[in-house]
Amino acid sequence: MINIDKAIALAVKTGKVSFGANSALQNAKTGKAKLIILASNCPKDIKDDIEYYGKISKVPVIVYKGTSMDLAEVAGKLFIISALSVRESGDSDILKIIETSEIQETLGGEQ
Repeated sequence: MINIDKAIALAVKTGKVSFGANSALQNAKTGKAKLIILASNCPKDIKDDIEYYGKISKVPVIVYKGTSMDLAEVAGKLFIISALSVRESGDSDILKIIETSEIQETLGGEQ
């Protein structure tokens, strides 16, 4: 199983990651991101918009288990992060999380 915290931290260090709900929404609309991660306490209207445009442009959207403060701590930033967009994963294997979640959906959540 992939540790999502370590994968996010490595993607922030070695890849191209943009922070913020506005950039996540823009990346979801244009399809430039490979993955969008939302904090669990991201505002509902923003979350719905990002998930909607992500579905249209086939960008996977994952809801992080922690709050925006937890997501900021994992990313090593001093400001809260409600959403982050992974444009390039770098040395991180964060994109394998998408494959793992797709496998769990087809198996009914069991593995």
